[in-house]
Amino acid sequence: MRDIVLRNWEVNETYDATRSFGYAWELLRVPIAVPLLRIAVYICIGMSIMLFLERIYMAIVIVCVKLLGKKRYTKYQVDAIKEDLQRNKNYPMVLVQIPMYNEKEVYKLSIGAVCGLSWPSDRLIVQVLDDSTNEALRAMVELECRKWIGMGVNIKYETRNNRNGYKADFQPEEDFLWRTIPYLLENPELGLVQARWKFVNADECLMTRLQEMSLHYHFSVEQEVGSSTCSFFGFNGTAGVWRIKALNDAGGWKDRTTVEDMDLAVRASLKGWKFLFVGDLAVKNELPSTFKAYRYQQHRWSCGPANLFRKMLWEIIICERVSIWKKWHVIYAFFFVRKLIAHWVTFFFYCIVIPATILVPEVHLPKPLAIYLPAAITILNAASTLRSMHLLVFWILFENVMSLHRSKAAIIGLLEINRVNEWVVTEKLGNTMKQKHIARAARRPRSRFRESVNNDAGSFRGGLRQRARVSPDPLLSDAHHNEQLHRLSSIVSAYPTPMMKNFLAAVTYK
Repeated sequence: MRDIVLRNWEVNETYDATRSFGYAWELLRVPIAVPLLRIAVYICIGMSIMLFLERIYMAIVIVCVKLLGKKRYTKYQVDAIKEDLQRNKNYPMVLVQIPMYNEKEVYKLSIGAVCGLSWPSDRLIVQVLDDSTNEALRAMVELECRKWIGMGVNIKYETRNNRNGYKADFQPEEDFLWRTIPYLLENPELGLVQARWKFVNADECLMTRLQEMSLHYHFSVEQEVGSSTCSFFGFNGTAGVWRIKALNDAGGWKDRTTVEDMDLAVRASLKGWKFLFVGDLAVKNELPSTFKAYRYQQHRWSCGPANLFRKMLWEIIICERVSIWKKWHVIYAFFFVRKLIAHWVTFFFYCIVIPATILVPEVHLPKPLAIYLPAAITILNAASTLRSMHLLVFWILFENVMSLHRSKAAIIGLLEINRVNEWVVTEKLGNTMKQKHIARAARRPRSRFRESVNNDAGSFRGGLRQRARVSPDPLLSDAHHNEQLHRLSSIVSAYPTPMMKNFLAAVTYK
């Protein structure tokens, strides 16, 4: 009997609390909730229209590029590099740096792919910057470097005391340098040539397929549009070739944000340098296979740009070396709409405001703005990955879930609070090891960028011999090699800390 009385008392208490809450809601709904929700609706509609117009603009540019059949990189003059049978003096010195941090799963892939780049061996220097905390892993990386040294590769293994977050999982193809450096040689206004990412584990699970849909739009649309219209886009931190003069002119690498690659790109653009995106050139990469790793990555990718926008807004406004159009593109399109509005619209409008209008019937939300506008934005985003269109519903749900993390990270970066400079290295599983991948010494393939010359003249026709079989140039002593390495490294790495991530080829001239 006592239990029944207690149970009835608990039910009455719950009923009273619910009734009190309902009464309070009725008192506050009209004078407070309705006006606030209306303001939120107007703000979200405005942001949604801005995002829609930006997507429409990029769609129009891409359609024009497709119809004309000419992408921007085809307009640049690219001549074959003339052969120099004595010392390869016509080839620029190339420094490829591979920063890594506890990369047990993928270090062999990255080092092997970079050492397999086709380029004259005495004009290529590979620098492995290992900041691993595991001594056994450091020994393994150093042993891998020594293996390639024995095969004739100019590779240098270095460790440092400071680390600001790196990863090393990209795998450039052999002809990467042949397909990028000629653009810099023949076009002095170019400071950066950027390749596209290719995801080797996109079909591993549903989450990687959904990631591919988001990132493919970034490369095939956003970067192509930026390259085609105003020669600017954000450097991806990998799969790109920088002119060292542009690096120097921009002030080098800075670790003030977690997107040091984007920071460098914006500063170089403000100095008047142009960027070129080569969409037909893909570099292999591995997508995060766990939600935890992906969430940390998205926090960095959302927080960093917002924080950089806060730090560079005034610098962009007062810059006198670029046109008003480029300033508008960088401030409004690149930062405000794509790095802030895109996250906030998805979370606040789709996940909060639209559901809230159901509870407050006094706030009217026009059907075209509540249904058709979000649907159009979604289709424009997903249309770049037609093979995954049947996953559109899952992609929408996935993006809505991630919008909470991205919106929070963007606010943290904009206000510069809490975890603004947090860097957690994206965990990779090394799934590309399952694929048939043979890291071999570089061969120089036939290319549209090089001229065919007579075999009897001792040319490289048909490709370079494997470095394992090439005798070192007697004129290129260890002292000379170290001098070259020191000069290149001082130019690229002199600035406080080179958070260059995994694959960066910096070019200079002799």
